Amino acid sequence: MSFIVAIDGPAGSGKGTITEIISKKLGLVNIGSGAAYRCVALETINKRIDLKETEKIIKILDEINIEYKIENKQNVIYLNGKNVTQRIREKDVATIVSPISSIKEVRFRLNDLFRDCAKNKDVIMEGRDIGTYVFPNADIKIYLDATIEERVKRRYKQNQENGIEMDYEEILKNIKKRDENDKNKEIGALKQAEDAIYIDSSNMSIEEVANKVIDIIKQKRKI
Repeated sequence: MSFIVAIDGPAGSGKGTITEIISKKLGLVNIGSGAAYRCVALETINKRIDLKETEKIIKILDEINIEYKIENKQNVIYLNGKNVTQRIREKDVATIVSPISSIKEVRFRLNDLFRDCAKNKDVIMEGRDIGTYVFPNADIKIYLDATIEERVKRRYKQNQENGIEMDYEEILKNIKKRDENDKNKEIGALKQAEDAIYIDSSNMSIEEVANKVIDIIKQKRKI
């Protein structure tokens, strides 16, 4: 019997950080949807495939192997046996991941992968459509949000920490474009599930958000 926590929200809202913290504290399996889409984007770059070549991008799903692992108490992701945890966060990947994730066949295939990973496990998963499309019957649904100014600030800081050069205005432009694309996807559009708990993290610390979500999970598990 699975116990599933779904966390949705826009780019830079802190979903990934919060999910990783809660995964470690409560022992939930962390399935990162964004990382999987970034892996497909990276392989598209590796194979020099143009974004217009949709069929070639879809074919990538038959040829790649994506693995979620924990090493030295850190969540890492492997693409075809190589640790790409940092590489998939770089600018060239970030630029094309949204249009690739809009390809219906790519979403269908990866969603099947996510559901298989969650079978008979206690799982926490973040993304854009986890509570609305991937796991509509999730035990807990959280919609994590923040102002665009705060989201850009966070992404800028994250990039600096990871040695990724991208100025504030470029990140702002990229996130605005991501928001527009994510909200208007034909399949898996970003929106708050009707039964999701809304959290605005704009003026909250990472610890405050994590503790709030942990309290929600603990309360639900007692029912």
